[in-house]
Amino acid sequence: MDVNATVGVGTIFRRWSGTAWQIISKVQSITGPSMTRDTIDVTSLNSTGGYREFVAGFRKGGTIVLKGFFLRDNFALFLSDFQSNIMQYYQIVLPDVDLTSMEFTGLVTDMPLTIPLDQAITNDVTITISGPVLLTSGTVQPG
Repeated sequence: MDVNATVGVGTIFRRWSGTAWQIISKVQSITGPSMTRDTIDVTSLNSTGGYREFVAGFRKGGTIVLKGFFLRDNFALFLSDFQSNIMQYYQIVLPDVDLTSMEFTGLVTDMPLTIPLDQAITNDVTITISGPVLLTSGTVQPG
Protein backbone atom coordinates (compact mmCIF):
# COMPACT_ATOMS: atom_id res chain seq x y z
CA MET A 1 0.00 0.00 0.00
CA ASP A 2 1.24 3.48 -0.85
CA VAL A 3 2.10 5.30 2.38
CA ASN A 4 0.51 8.42 0.90
CA ALA A 5 -2.83 6.71 0.33
CA THR A 6 -5.77 7.60 2.57
CA VAL A 7 -8.13 4.89 3.78
CA GLY A 8 -11.82 5.80 3.94
CA VAL A 9 -12.36 4.66 7.55
CA GLY A 10 -12.84 7.78 9.66
CA THR A 11 -14.49 9.83 6.90
CA ILE A 12 -17.31 11.99 8.26
CA PHE A 13 -20.45 13.13 6.42
CA ARG A 14 -22.24 16.06 8.02
CA ARG A 15 -25.26 18.28 7.49
CA TRP A 16 -25.56 21.85 8.78
CA SER A 17 -28.49 22.09 11.20
CA GLY A 18 -28.55 25.88 11.23
CA THR A 19 -26.47 26.10 14.41
CA ALA A 20 -23.96 23.21 14.22
CA TRP A 21 -22.72 20.40 11.98
CA GLN A 22 -24.69 17.19 12.55
CA ILE A 23 -22.85 13.90 11.84
CA ILE A 24 -24.77 11.39 9.73
CA SER A 25 -23.90 7.99 11.18
CA LYS A 26 -23.85 4.45 9.75
CA VAL A 27 -22.68 5.56 6.29
CA GLN A 28 -20.94 2.65 4.51
CA SER A 29 -19.66 4.53 1.48
CA ILE A 30 -19.77 7.90 -0.25
CA THR A 31 -19.54 8.30 -4.02
CA GLY A 32 -18.84 11.73 -5.42
CA PRO A 33 -18.84 14.57 -5.86
CA SER A 34 -19.16 13.51 -9.49
CA MET A 35 -18.34 16.88 -11.02
CA THR A 36 -18.66 17.37 -14.78
CA ARG A 37 -18.21 20.17 -17.30
CA ASP A 38 -20.21 20.87 -20.43
CA THR A 39 -18.42 21.64 -23.66
CA ILE A 40 -19.73 23.72 -26.52
CA ASP A 41 -18.91 22.61 -30.02
CA VAL A 42 -17.51 25.58 -31.96
CA THR A 43 -16.34 23.63 -34.99
CA SER A 44 -16.79 25.67 -38.15
CA LEU A 45 -16.05 25.48 -41.82
CA ASN A 46 -12.82 27.35 -41.01
CA SER A 47 -11.65 24.68 -38.51
CA THR A 48 -8.39 23.06 -39.58
CA GLY A 49 -6.76 19.69 -39.03
CA GLY A 50 -9.94 17.60 -39.15
CA TYR A 51 -10.69 17.97 -35.45
CA ARG A 52 -13.75 19.34 -33.73
CA GLU A 53 -13.12 22.38 -31.54
CA PHE A 54 -14.69 23.05 -28.17
CA VAL A 55 -14.90 25.81 -25.58
CA ALA A 56 -15.77 25.43 -21.93
CA GLY A 57 -19.42 25.47 -20.91
CA PHE A 58 -21.08 25.31 -17.51
CA ARG A 59 -19.68 23.16 -14.72
CA LYS A 60 -21.90 20.91 -12.60
CA GLY A 61 -21.15 20.01 -9.00
CA GLY A 62 -22.65 16.60 -9.76
CA THR A 63 -24.08 14.30 -7.16
CA ILE A 64 -23.14 12.64 -3.90
CA VAL A 65 -24.46 9.15 -3.17
CA LEU A 66 -24.47 7.95 0.42
CA LYS A 67 -24.87 4.23 0.97
CA GLY A 68 -25.75 3.40 4.52
CA PHE A 69 -27.69 1.38 7.01
CA PHE A 70 -31.26 2.42 7.79
CA LEU A 71 -31.58 4.58 10.89
CA ARG A 72 -34.96 6.17 11.54
CA ASP A 73 -33.43 9.54 12.50
CA ASN A 74 -31.33 9.67 9.30
CA PHE A 75 -34.30 8.65 7.17
CA ALA A 76 -36.51 11.32 8.78
CA LEU A 77 -33.82 14.00 8.29
CA PHE A 78 -33.26 13.17 4.62
CA LEU A 79 -37.02 12.81 4.03
CA SER A 80 -37.43 16.34 5.39
CA ASP A 81 -34.66 17.54 3.05
CA PHE A 82 -36.29 15.69 0.14
CA GLN A 83 -39.66 17.32 0.80
CA SER A 84 -38.11 20.79 1.14
CA ASN A 85 -37.26 23.11 -1.74
CA ILE A 86 -34.56 24.80 0.36
CA MET A 87 -30.90 24.04 -0.32
CA GLN A 88 -29.10 22.36 2.56
CA TYR A 89 -25.41 22.58 3.47
CA TYR A 90 -23.45 19.32 3.56
CA GLN A 91 -19.83 18.44 4.22
CA ILE A 92 -17.50 15.48 3.71
CA VAL A 93 -14.41 15.42 5.95
CA LEU A 94 -11.63 13.03 4.94
CA PRO A 95 -9.30 11.43 7.50
CA ASP A 96 -6.12 12.55 5.72
CA VAL A 97 -3.35 14.53 7.41
CA ASP A 98 -4.85 17.81 6.12
CA LEU A 99 -8.40 16.97 7.27
CA THR A 100 -9.55 17.79 3.75
CA SER A 101 -13.20 18.79 3.59
CA MET A 102 -15.61 19.33 0.75
CA GLU A 103 -18.56 21.61 1.46
CA PHE A 104 -21.51 22.10 -0.85
CA THR A 105 -25.20 22.91 -1.01
CA GLY A 106 -27.68 20.55 -2.54
CA LEU A 107 -31.06 18.93 -2.73
CA VAL A 108 -31.93 15.34 -1.85
CA THR A 109 -33.18 13.90 -5.15
CA ASP A 110 -33.34 10.15 -4.52
CA MET A 111 -33.50 7.98 -1.39
CA PRO A 112 -34.34 4.34 -2.06
CA LEU A 113 -34.91 2.02 0.88
CA THR A 114 -33.80 -1.61 0.46
CA ILE A 115 -35.35 -4.25 2.72
CA PRO A 116 -33.67 -7.61 2.03
CA LEU A 117 -34.73 -10.96 3.49
CA ASP A 118 -31.57 -11.78 5.44
CA GLN A 119 -29.40 -8.66 5.52
CA ALA A 120 -29.49 -5.24 7.13
CA ILE A 121 -31.97 -2.70 5.79
CA THR A 122 -30.20 0.01 3.84
CA ASN A 123 -31.13 3.53 2.82
CA ASP A 124 -29.17 5.20 0.03
CA VAL A 125 -29.39 8.96 -0.46
CA THR A 126 -28.53 10.95 -3.59
CA ILE A 127 -27.83 14.66 -3.20
CA THR A 128 -27.68 16.82 -6.31
CA ILE A 129 -25.14 19.59 -5.78
CA SER A 130 -26.09 23.17 -6.63
CA GLY A 131 -23.11 25.42 -7.30
CA PRO A 132 -19.44 24.73 -6.58
CA VAL A 133 -17.79 22.29 -4.20
CA LEU A 134 -15.55 24.17 -1.75
CA LEU A 135 -12.33 22.36 -0.88
CA THR A 136 -10.75 23.32 2.46
CA SER A 137 -8.56 21.83 5.15
CA GLY A 138 -8.17 22.28 8.87
CA THR A 139 -9.50 21.04 12.15
CA VAL A 140 -12.81 19.24 12.39
CA GLN A 141 -15.20 20.70 14.91
CA PRO A 142 -17.37 18.17 16.79
CA GLY A 143 -20.69 17.39 15.15
